[in-house]
Amino acid sequence: MLMIKAIVRPEKTTQILSELSDGGFPAVTKIEVVGRGKQRGVKVGEIHYDEIPKDMLLLVVNDESKEDLINIIMKNAKTGEKGAFGDGKIFVSEVSEAYTISSNTKGL
Repeated sequence: MLMIKAIVRPEKTTQILSELSDGGFPAVTKIEVVGRGKQRGVKVGEIHYDEIPKDMLLLVVNDESKEDLINIIMKNAKTGEKGAFGDGKIFVSEVSEAYTISSNTKGL
């Protein structure tokens, strides 16, 4: 099992969630976060914004679903044809175990 963490622009989240659901990935956790990437924030005029609002999407999937899931997120999170700074980042981590609390079952 893998955990996919995607940090994306908030204005892209609705489209990403819709495409994930249509692609067979309805289970997702969304968290509103703030942060900055390599660009160290954004400067607009004389104002420097150090904390930029983003959404973090968390999904746990079987290993064989990784490429499909990442492709859906990449396609729908990108700004324009080439993308832009601040479009986000995707992290992939191993998950050793998962449990469903209501049914006391192990696994996805």
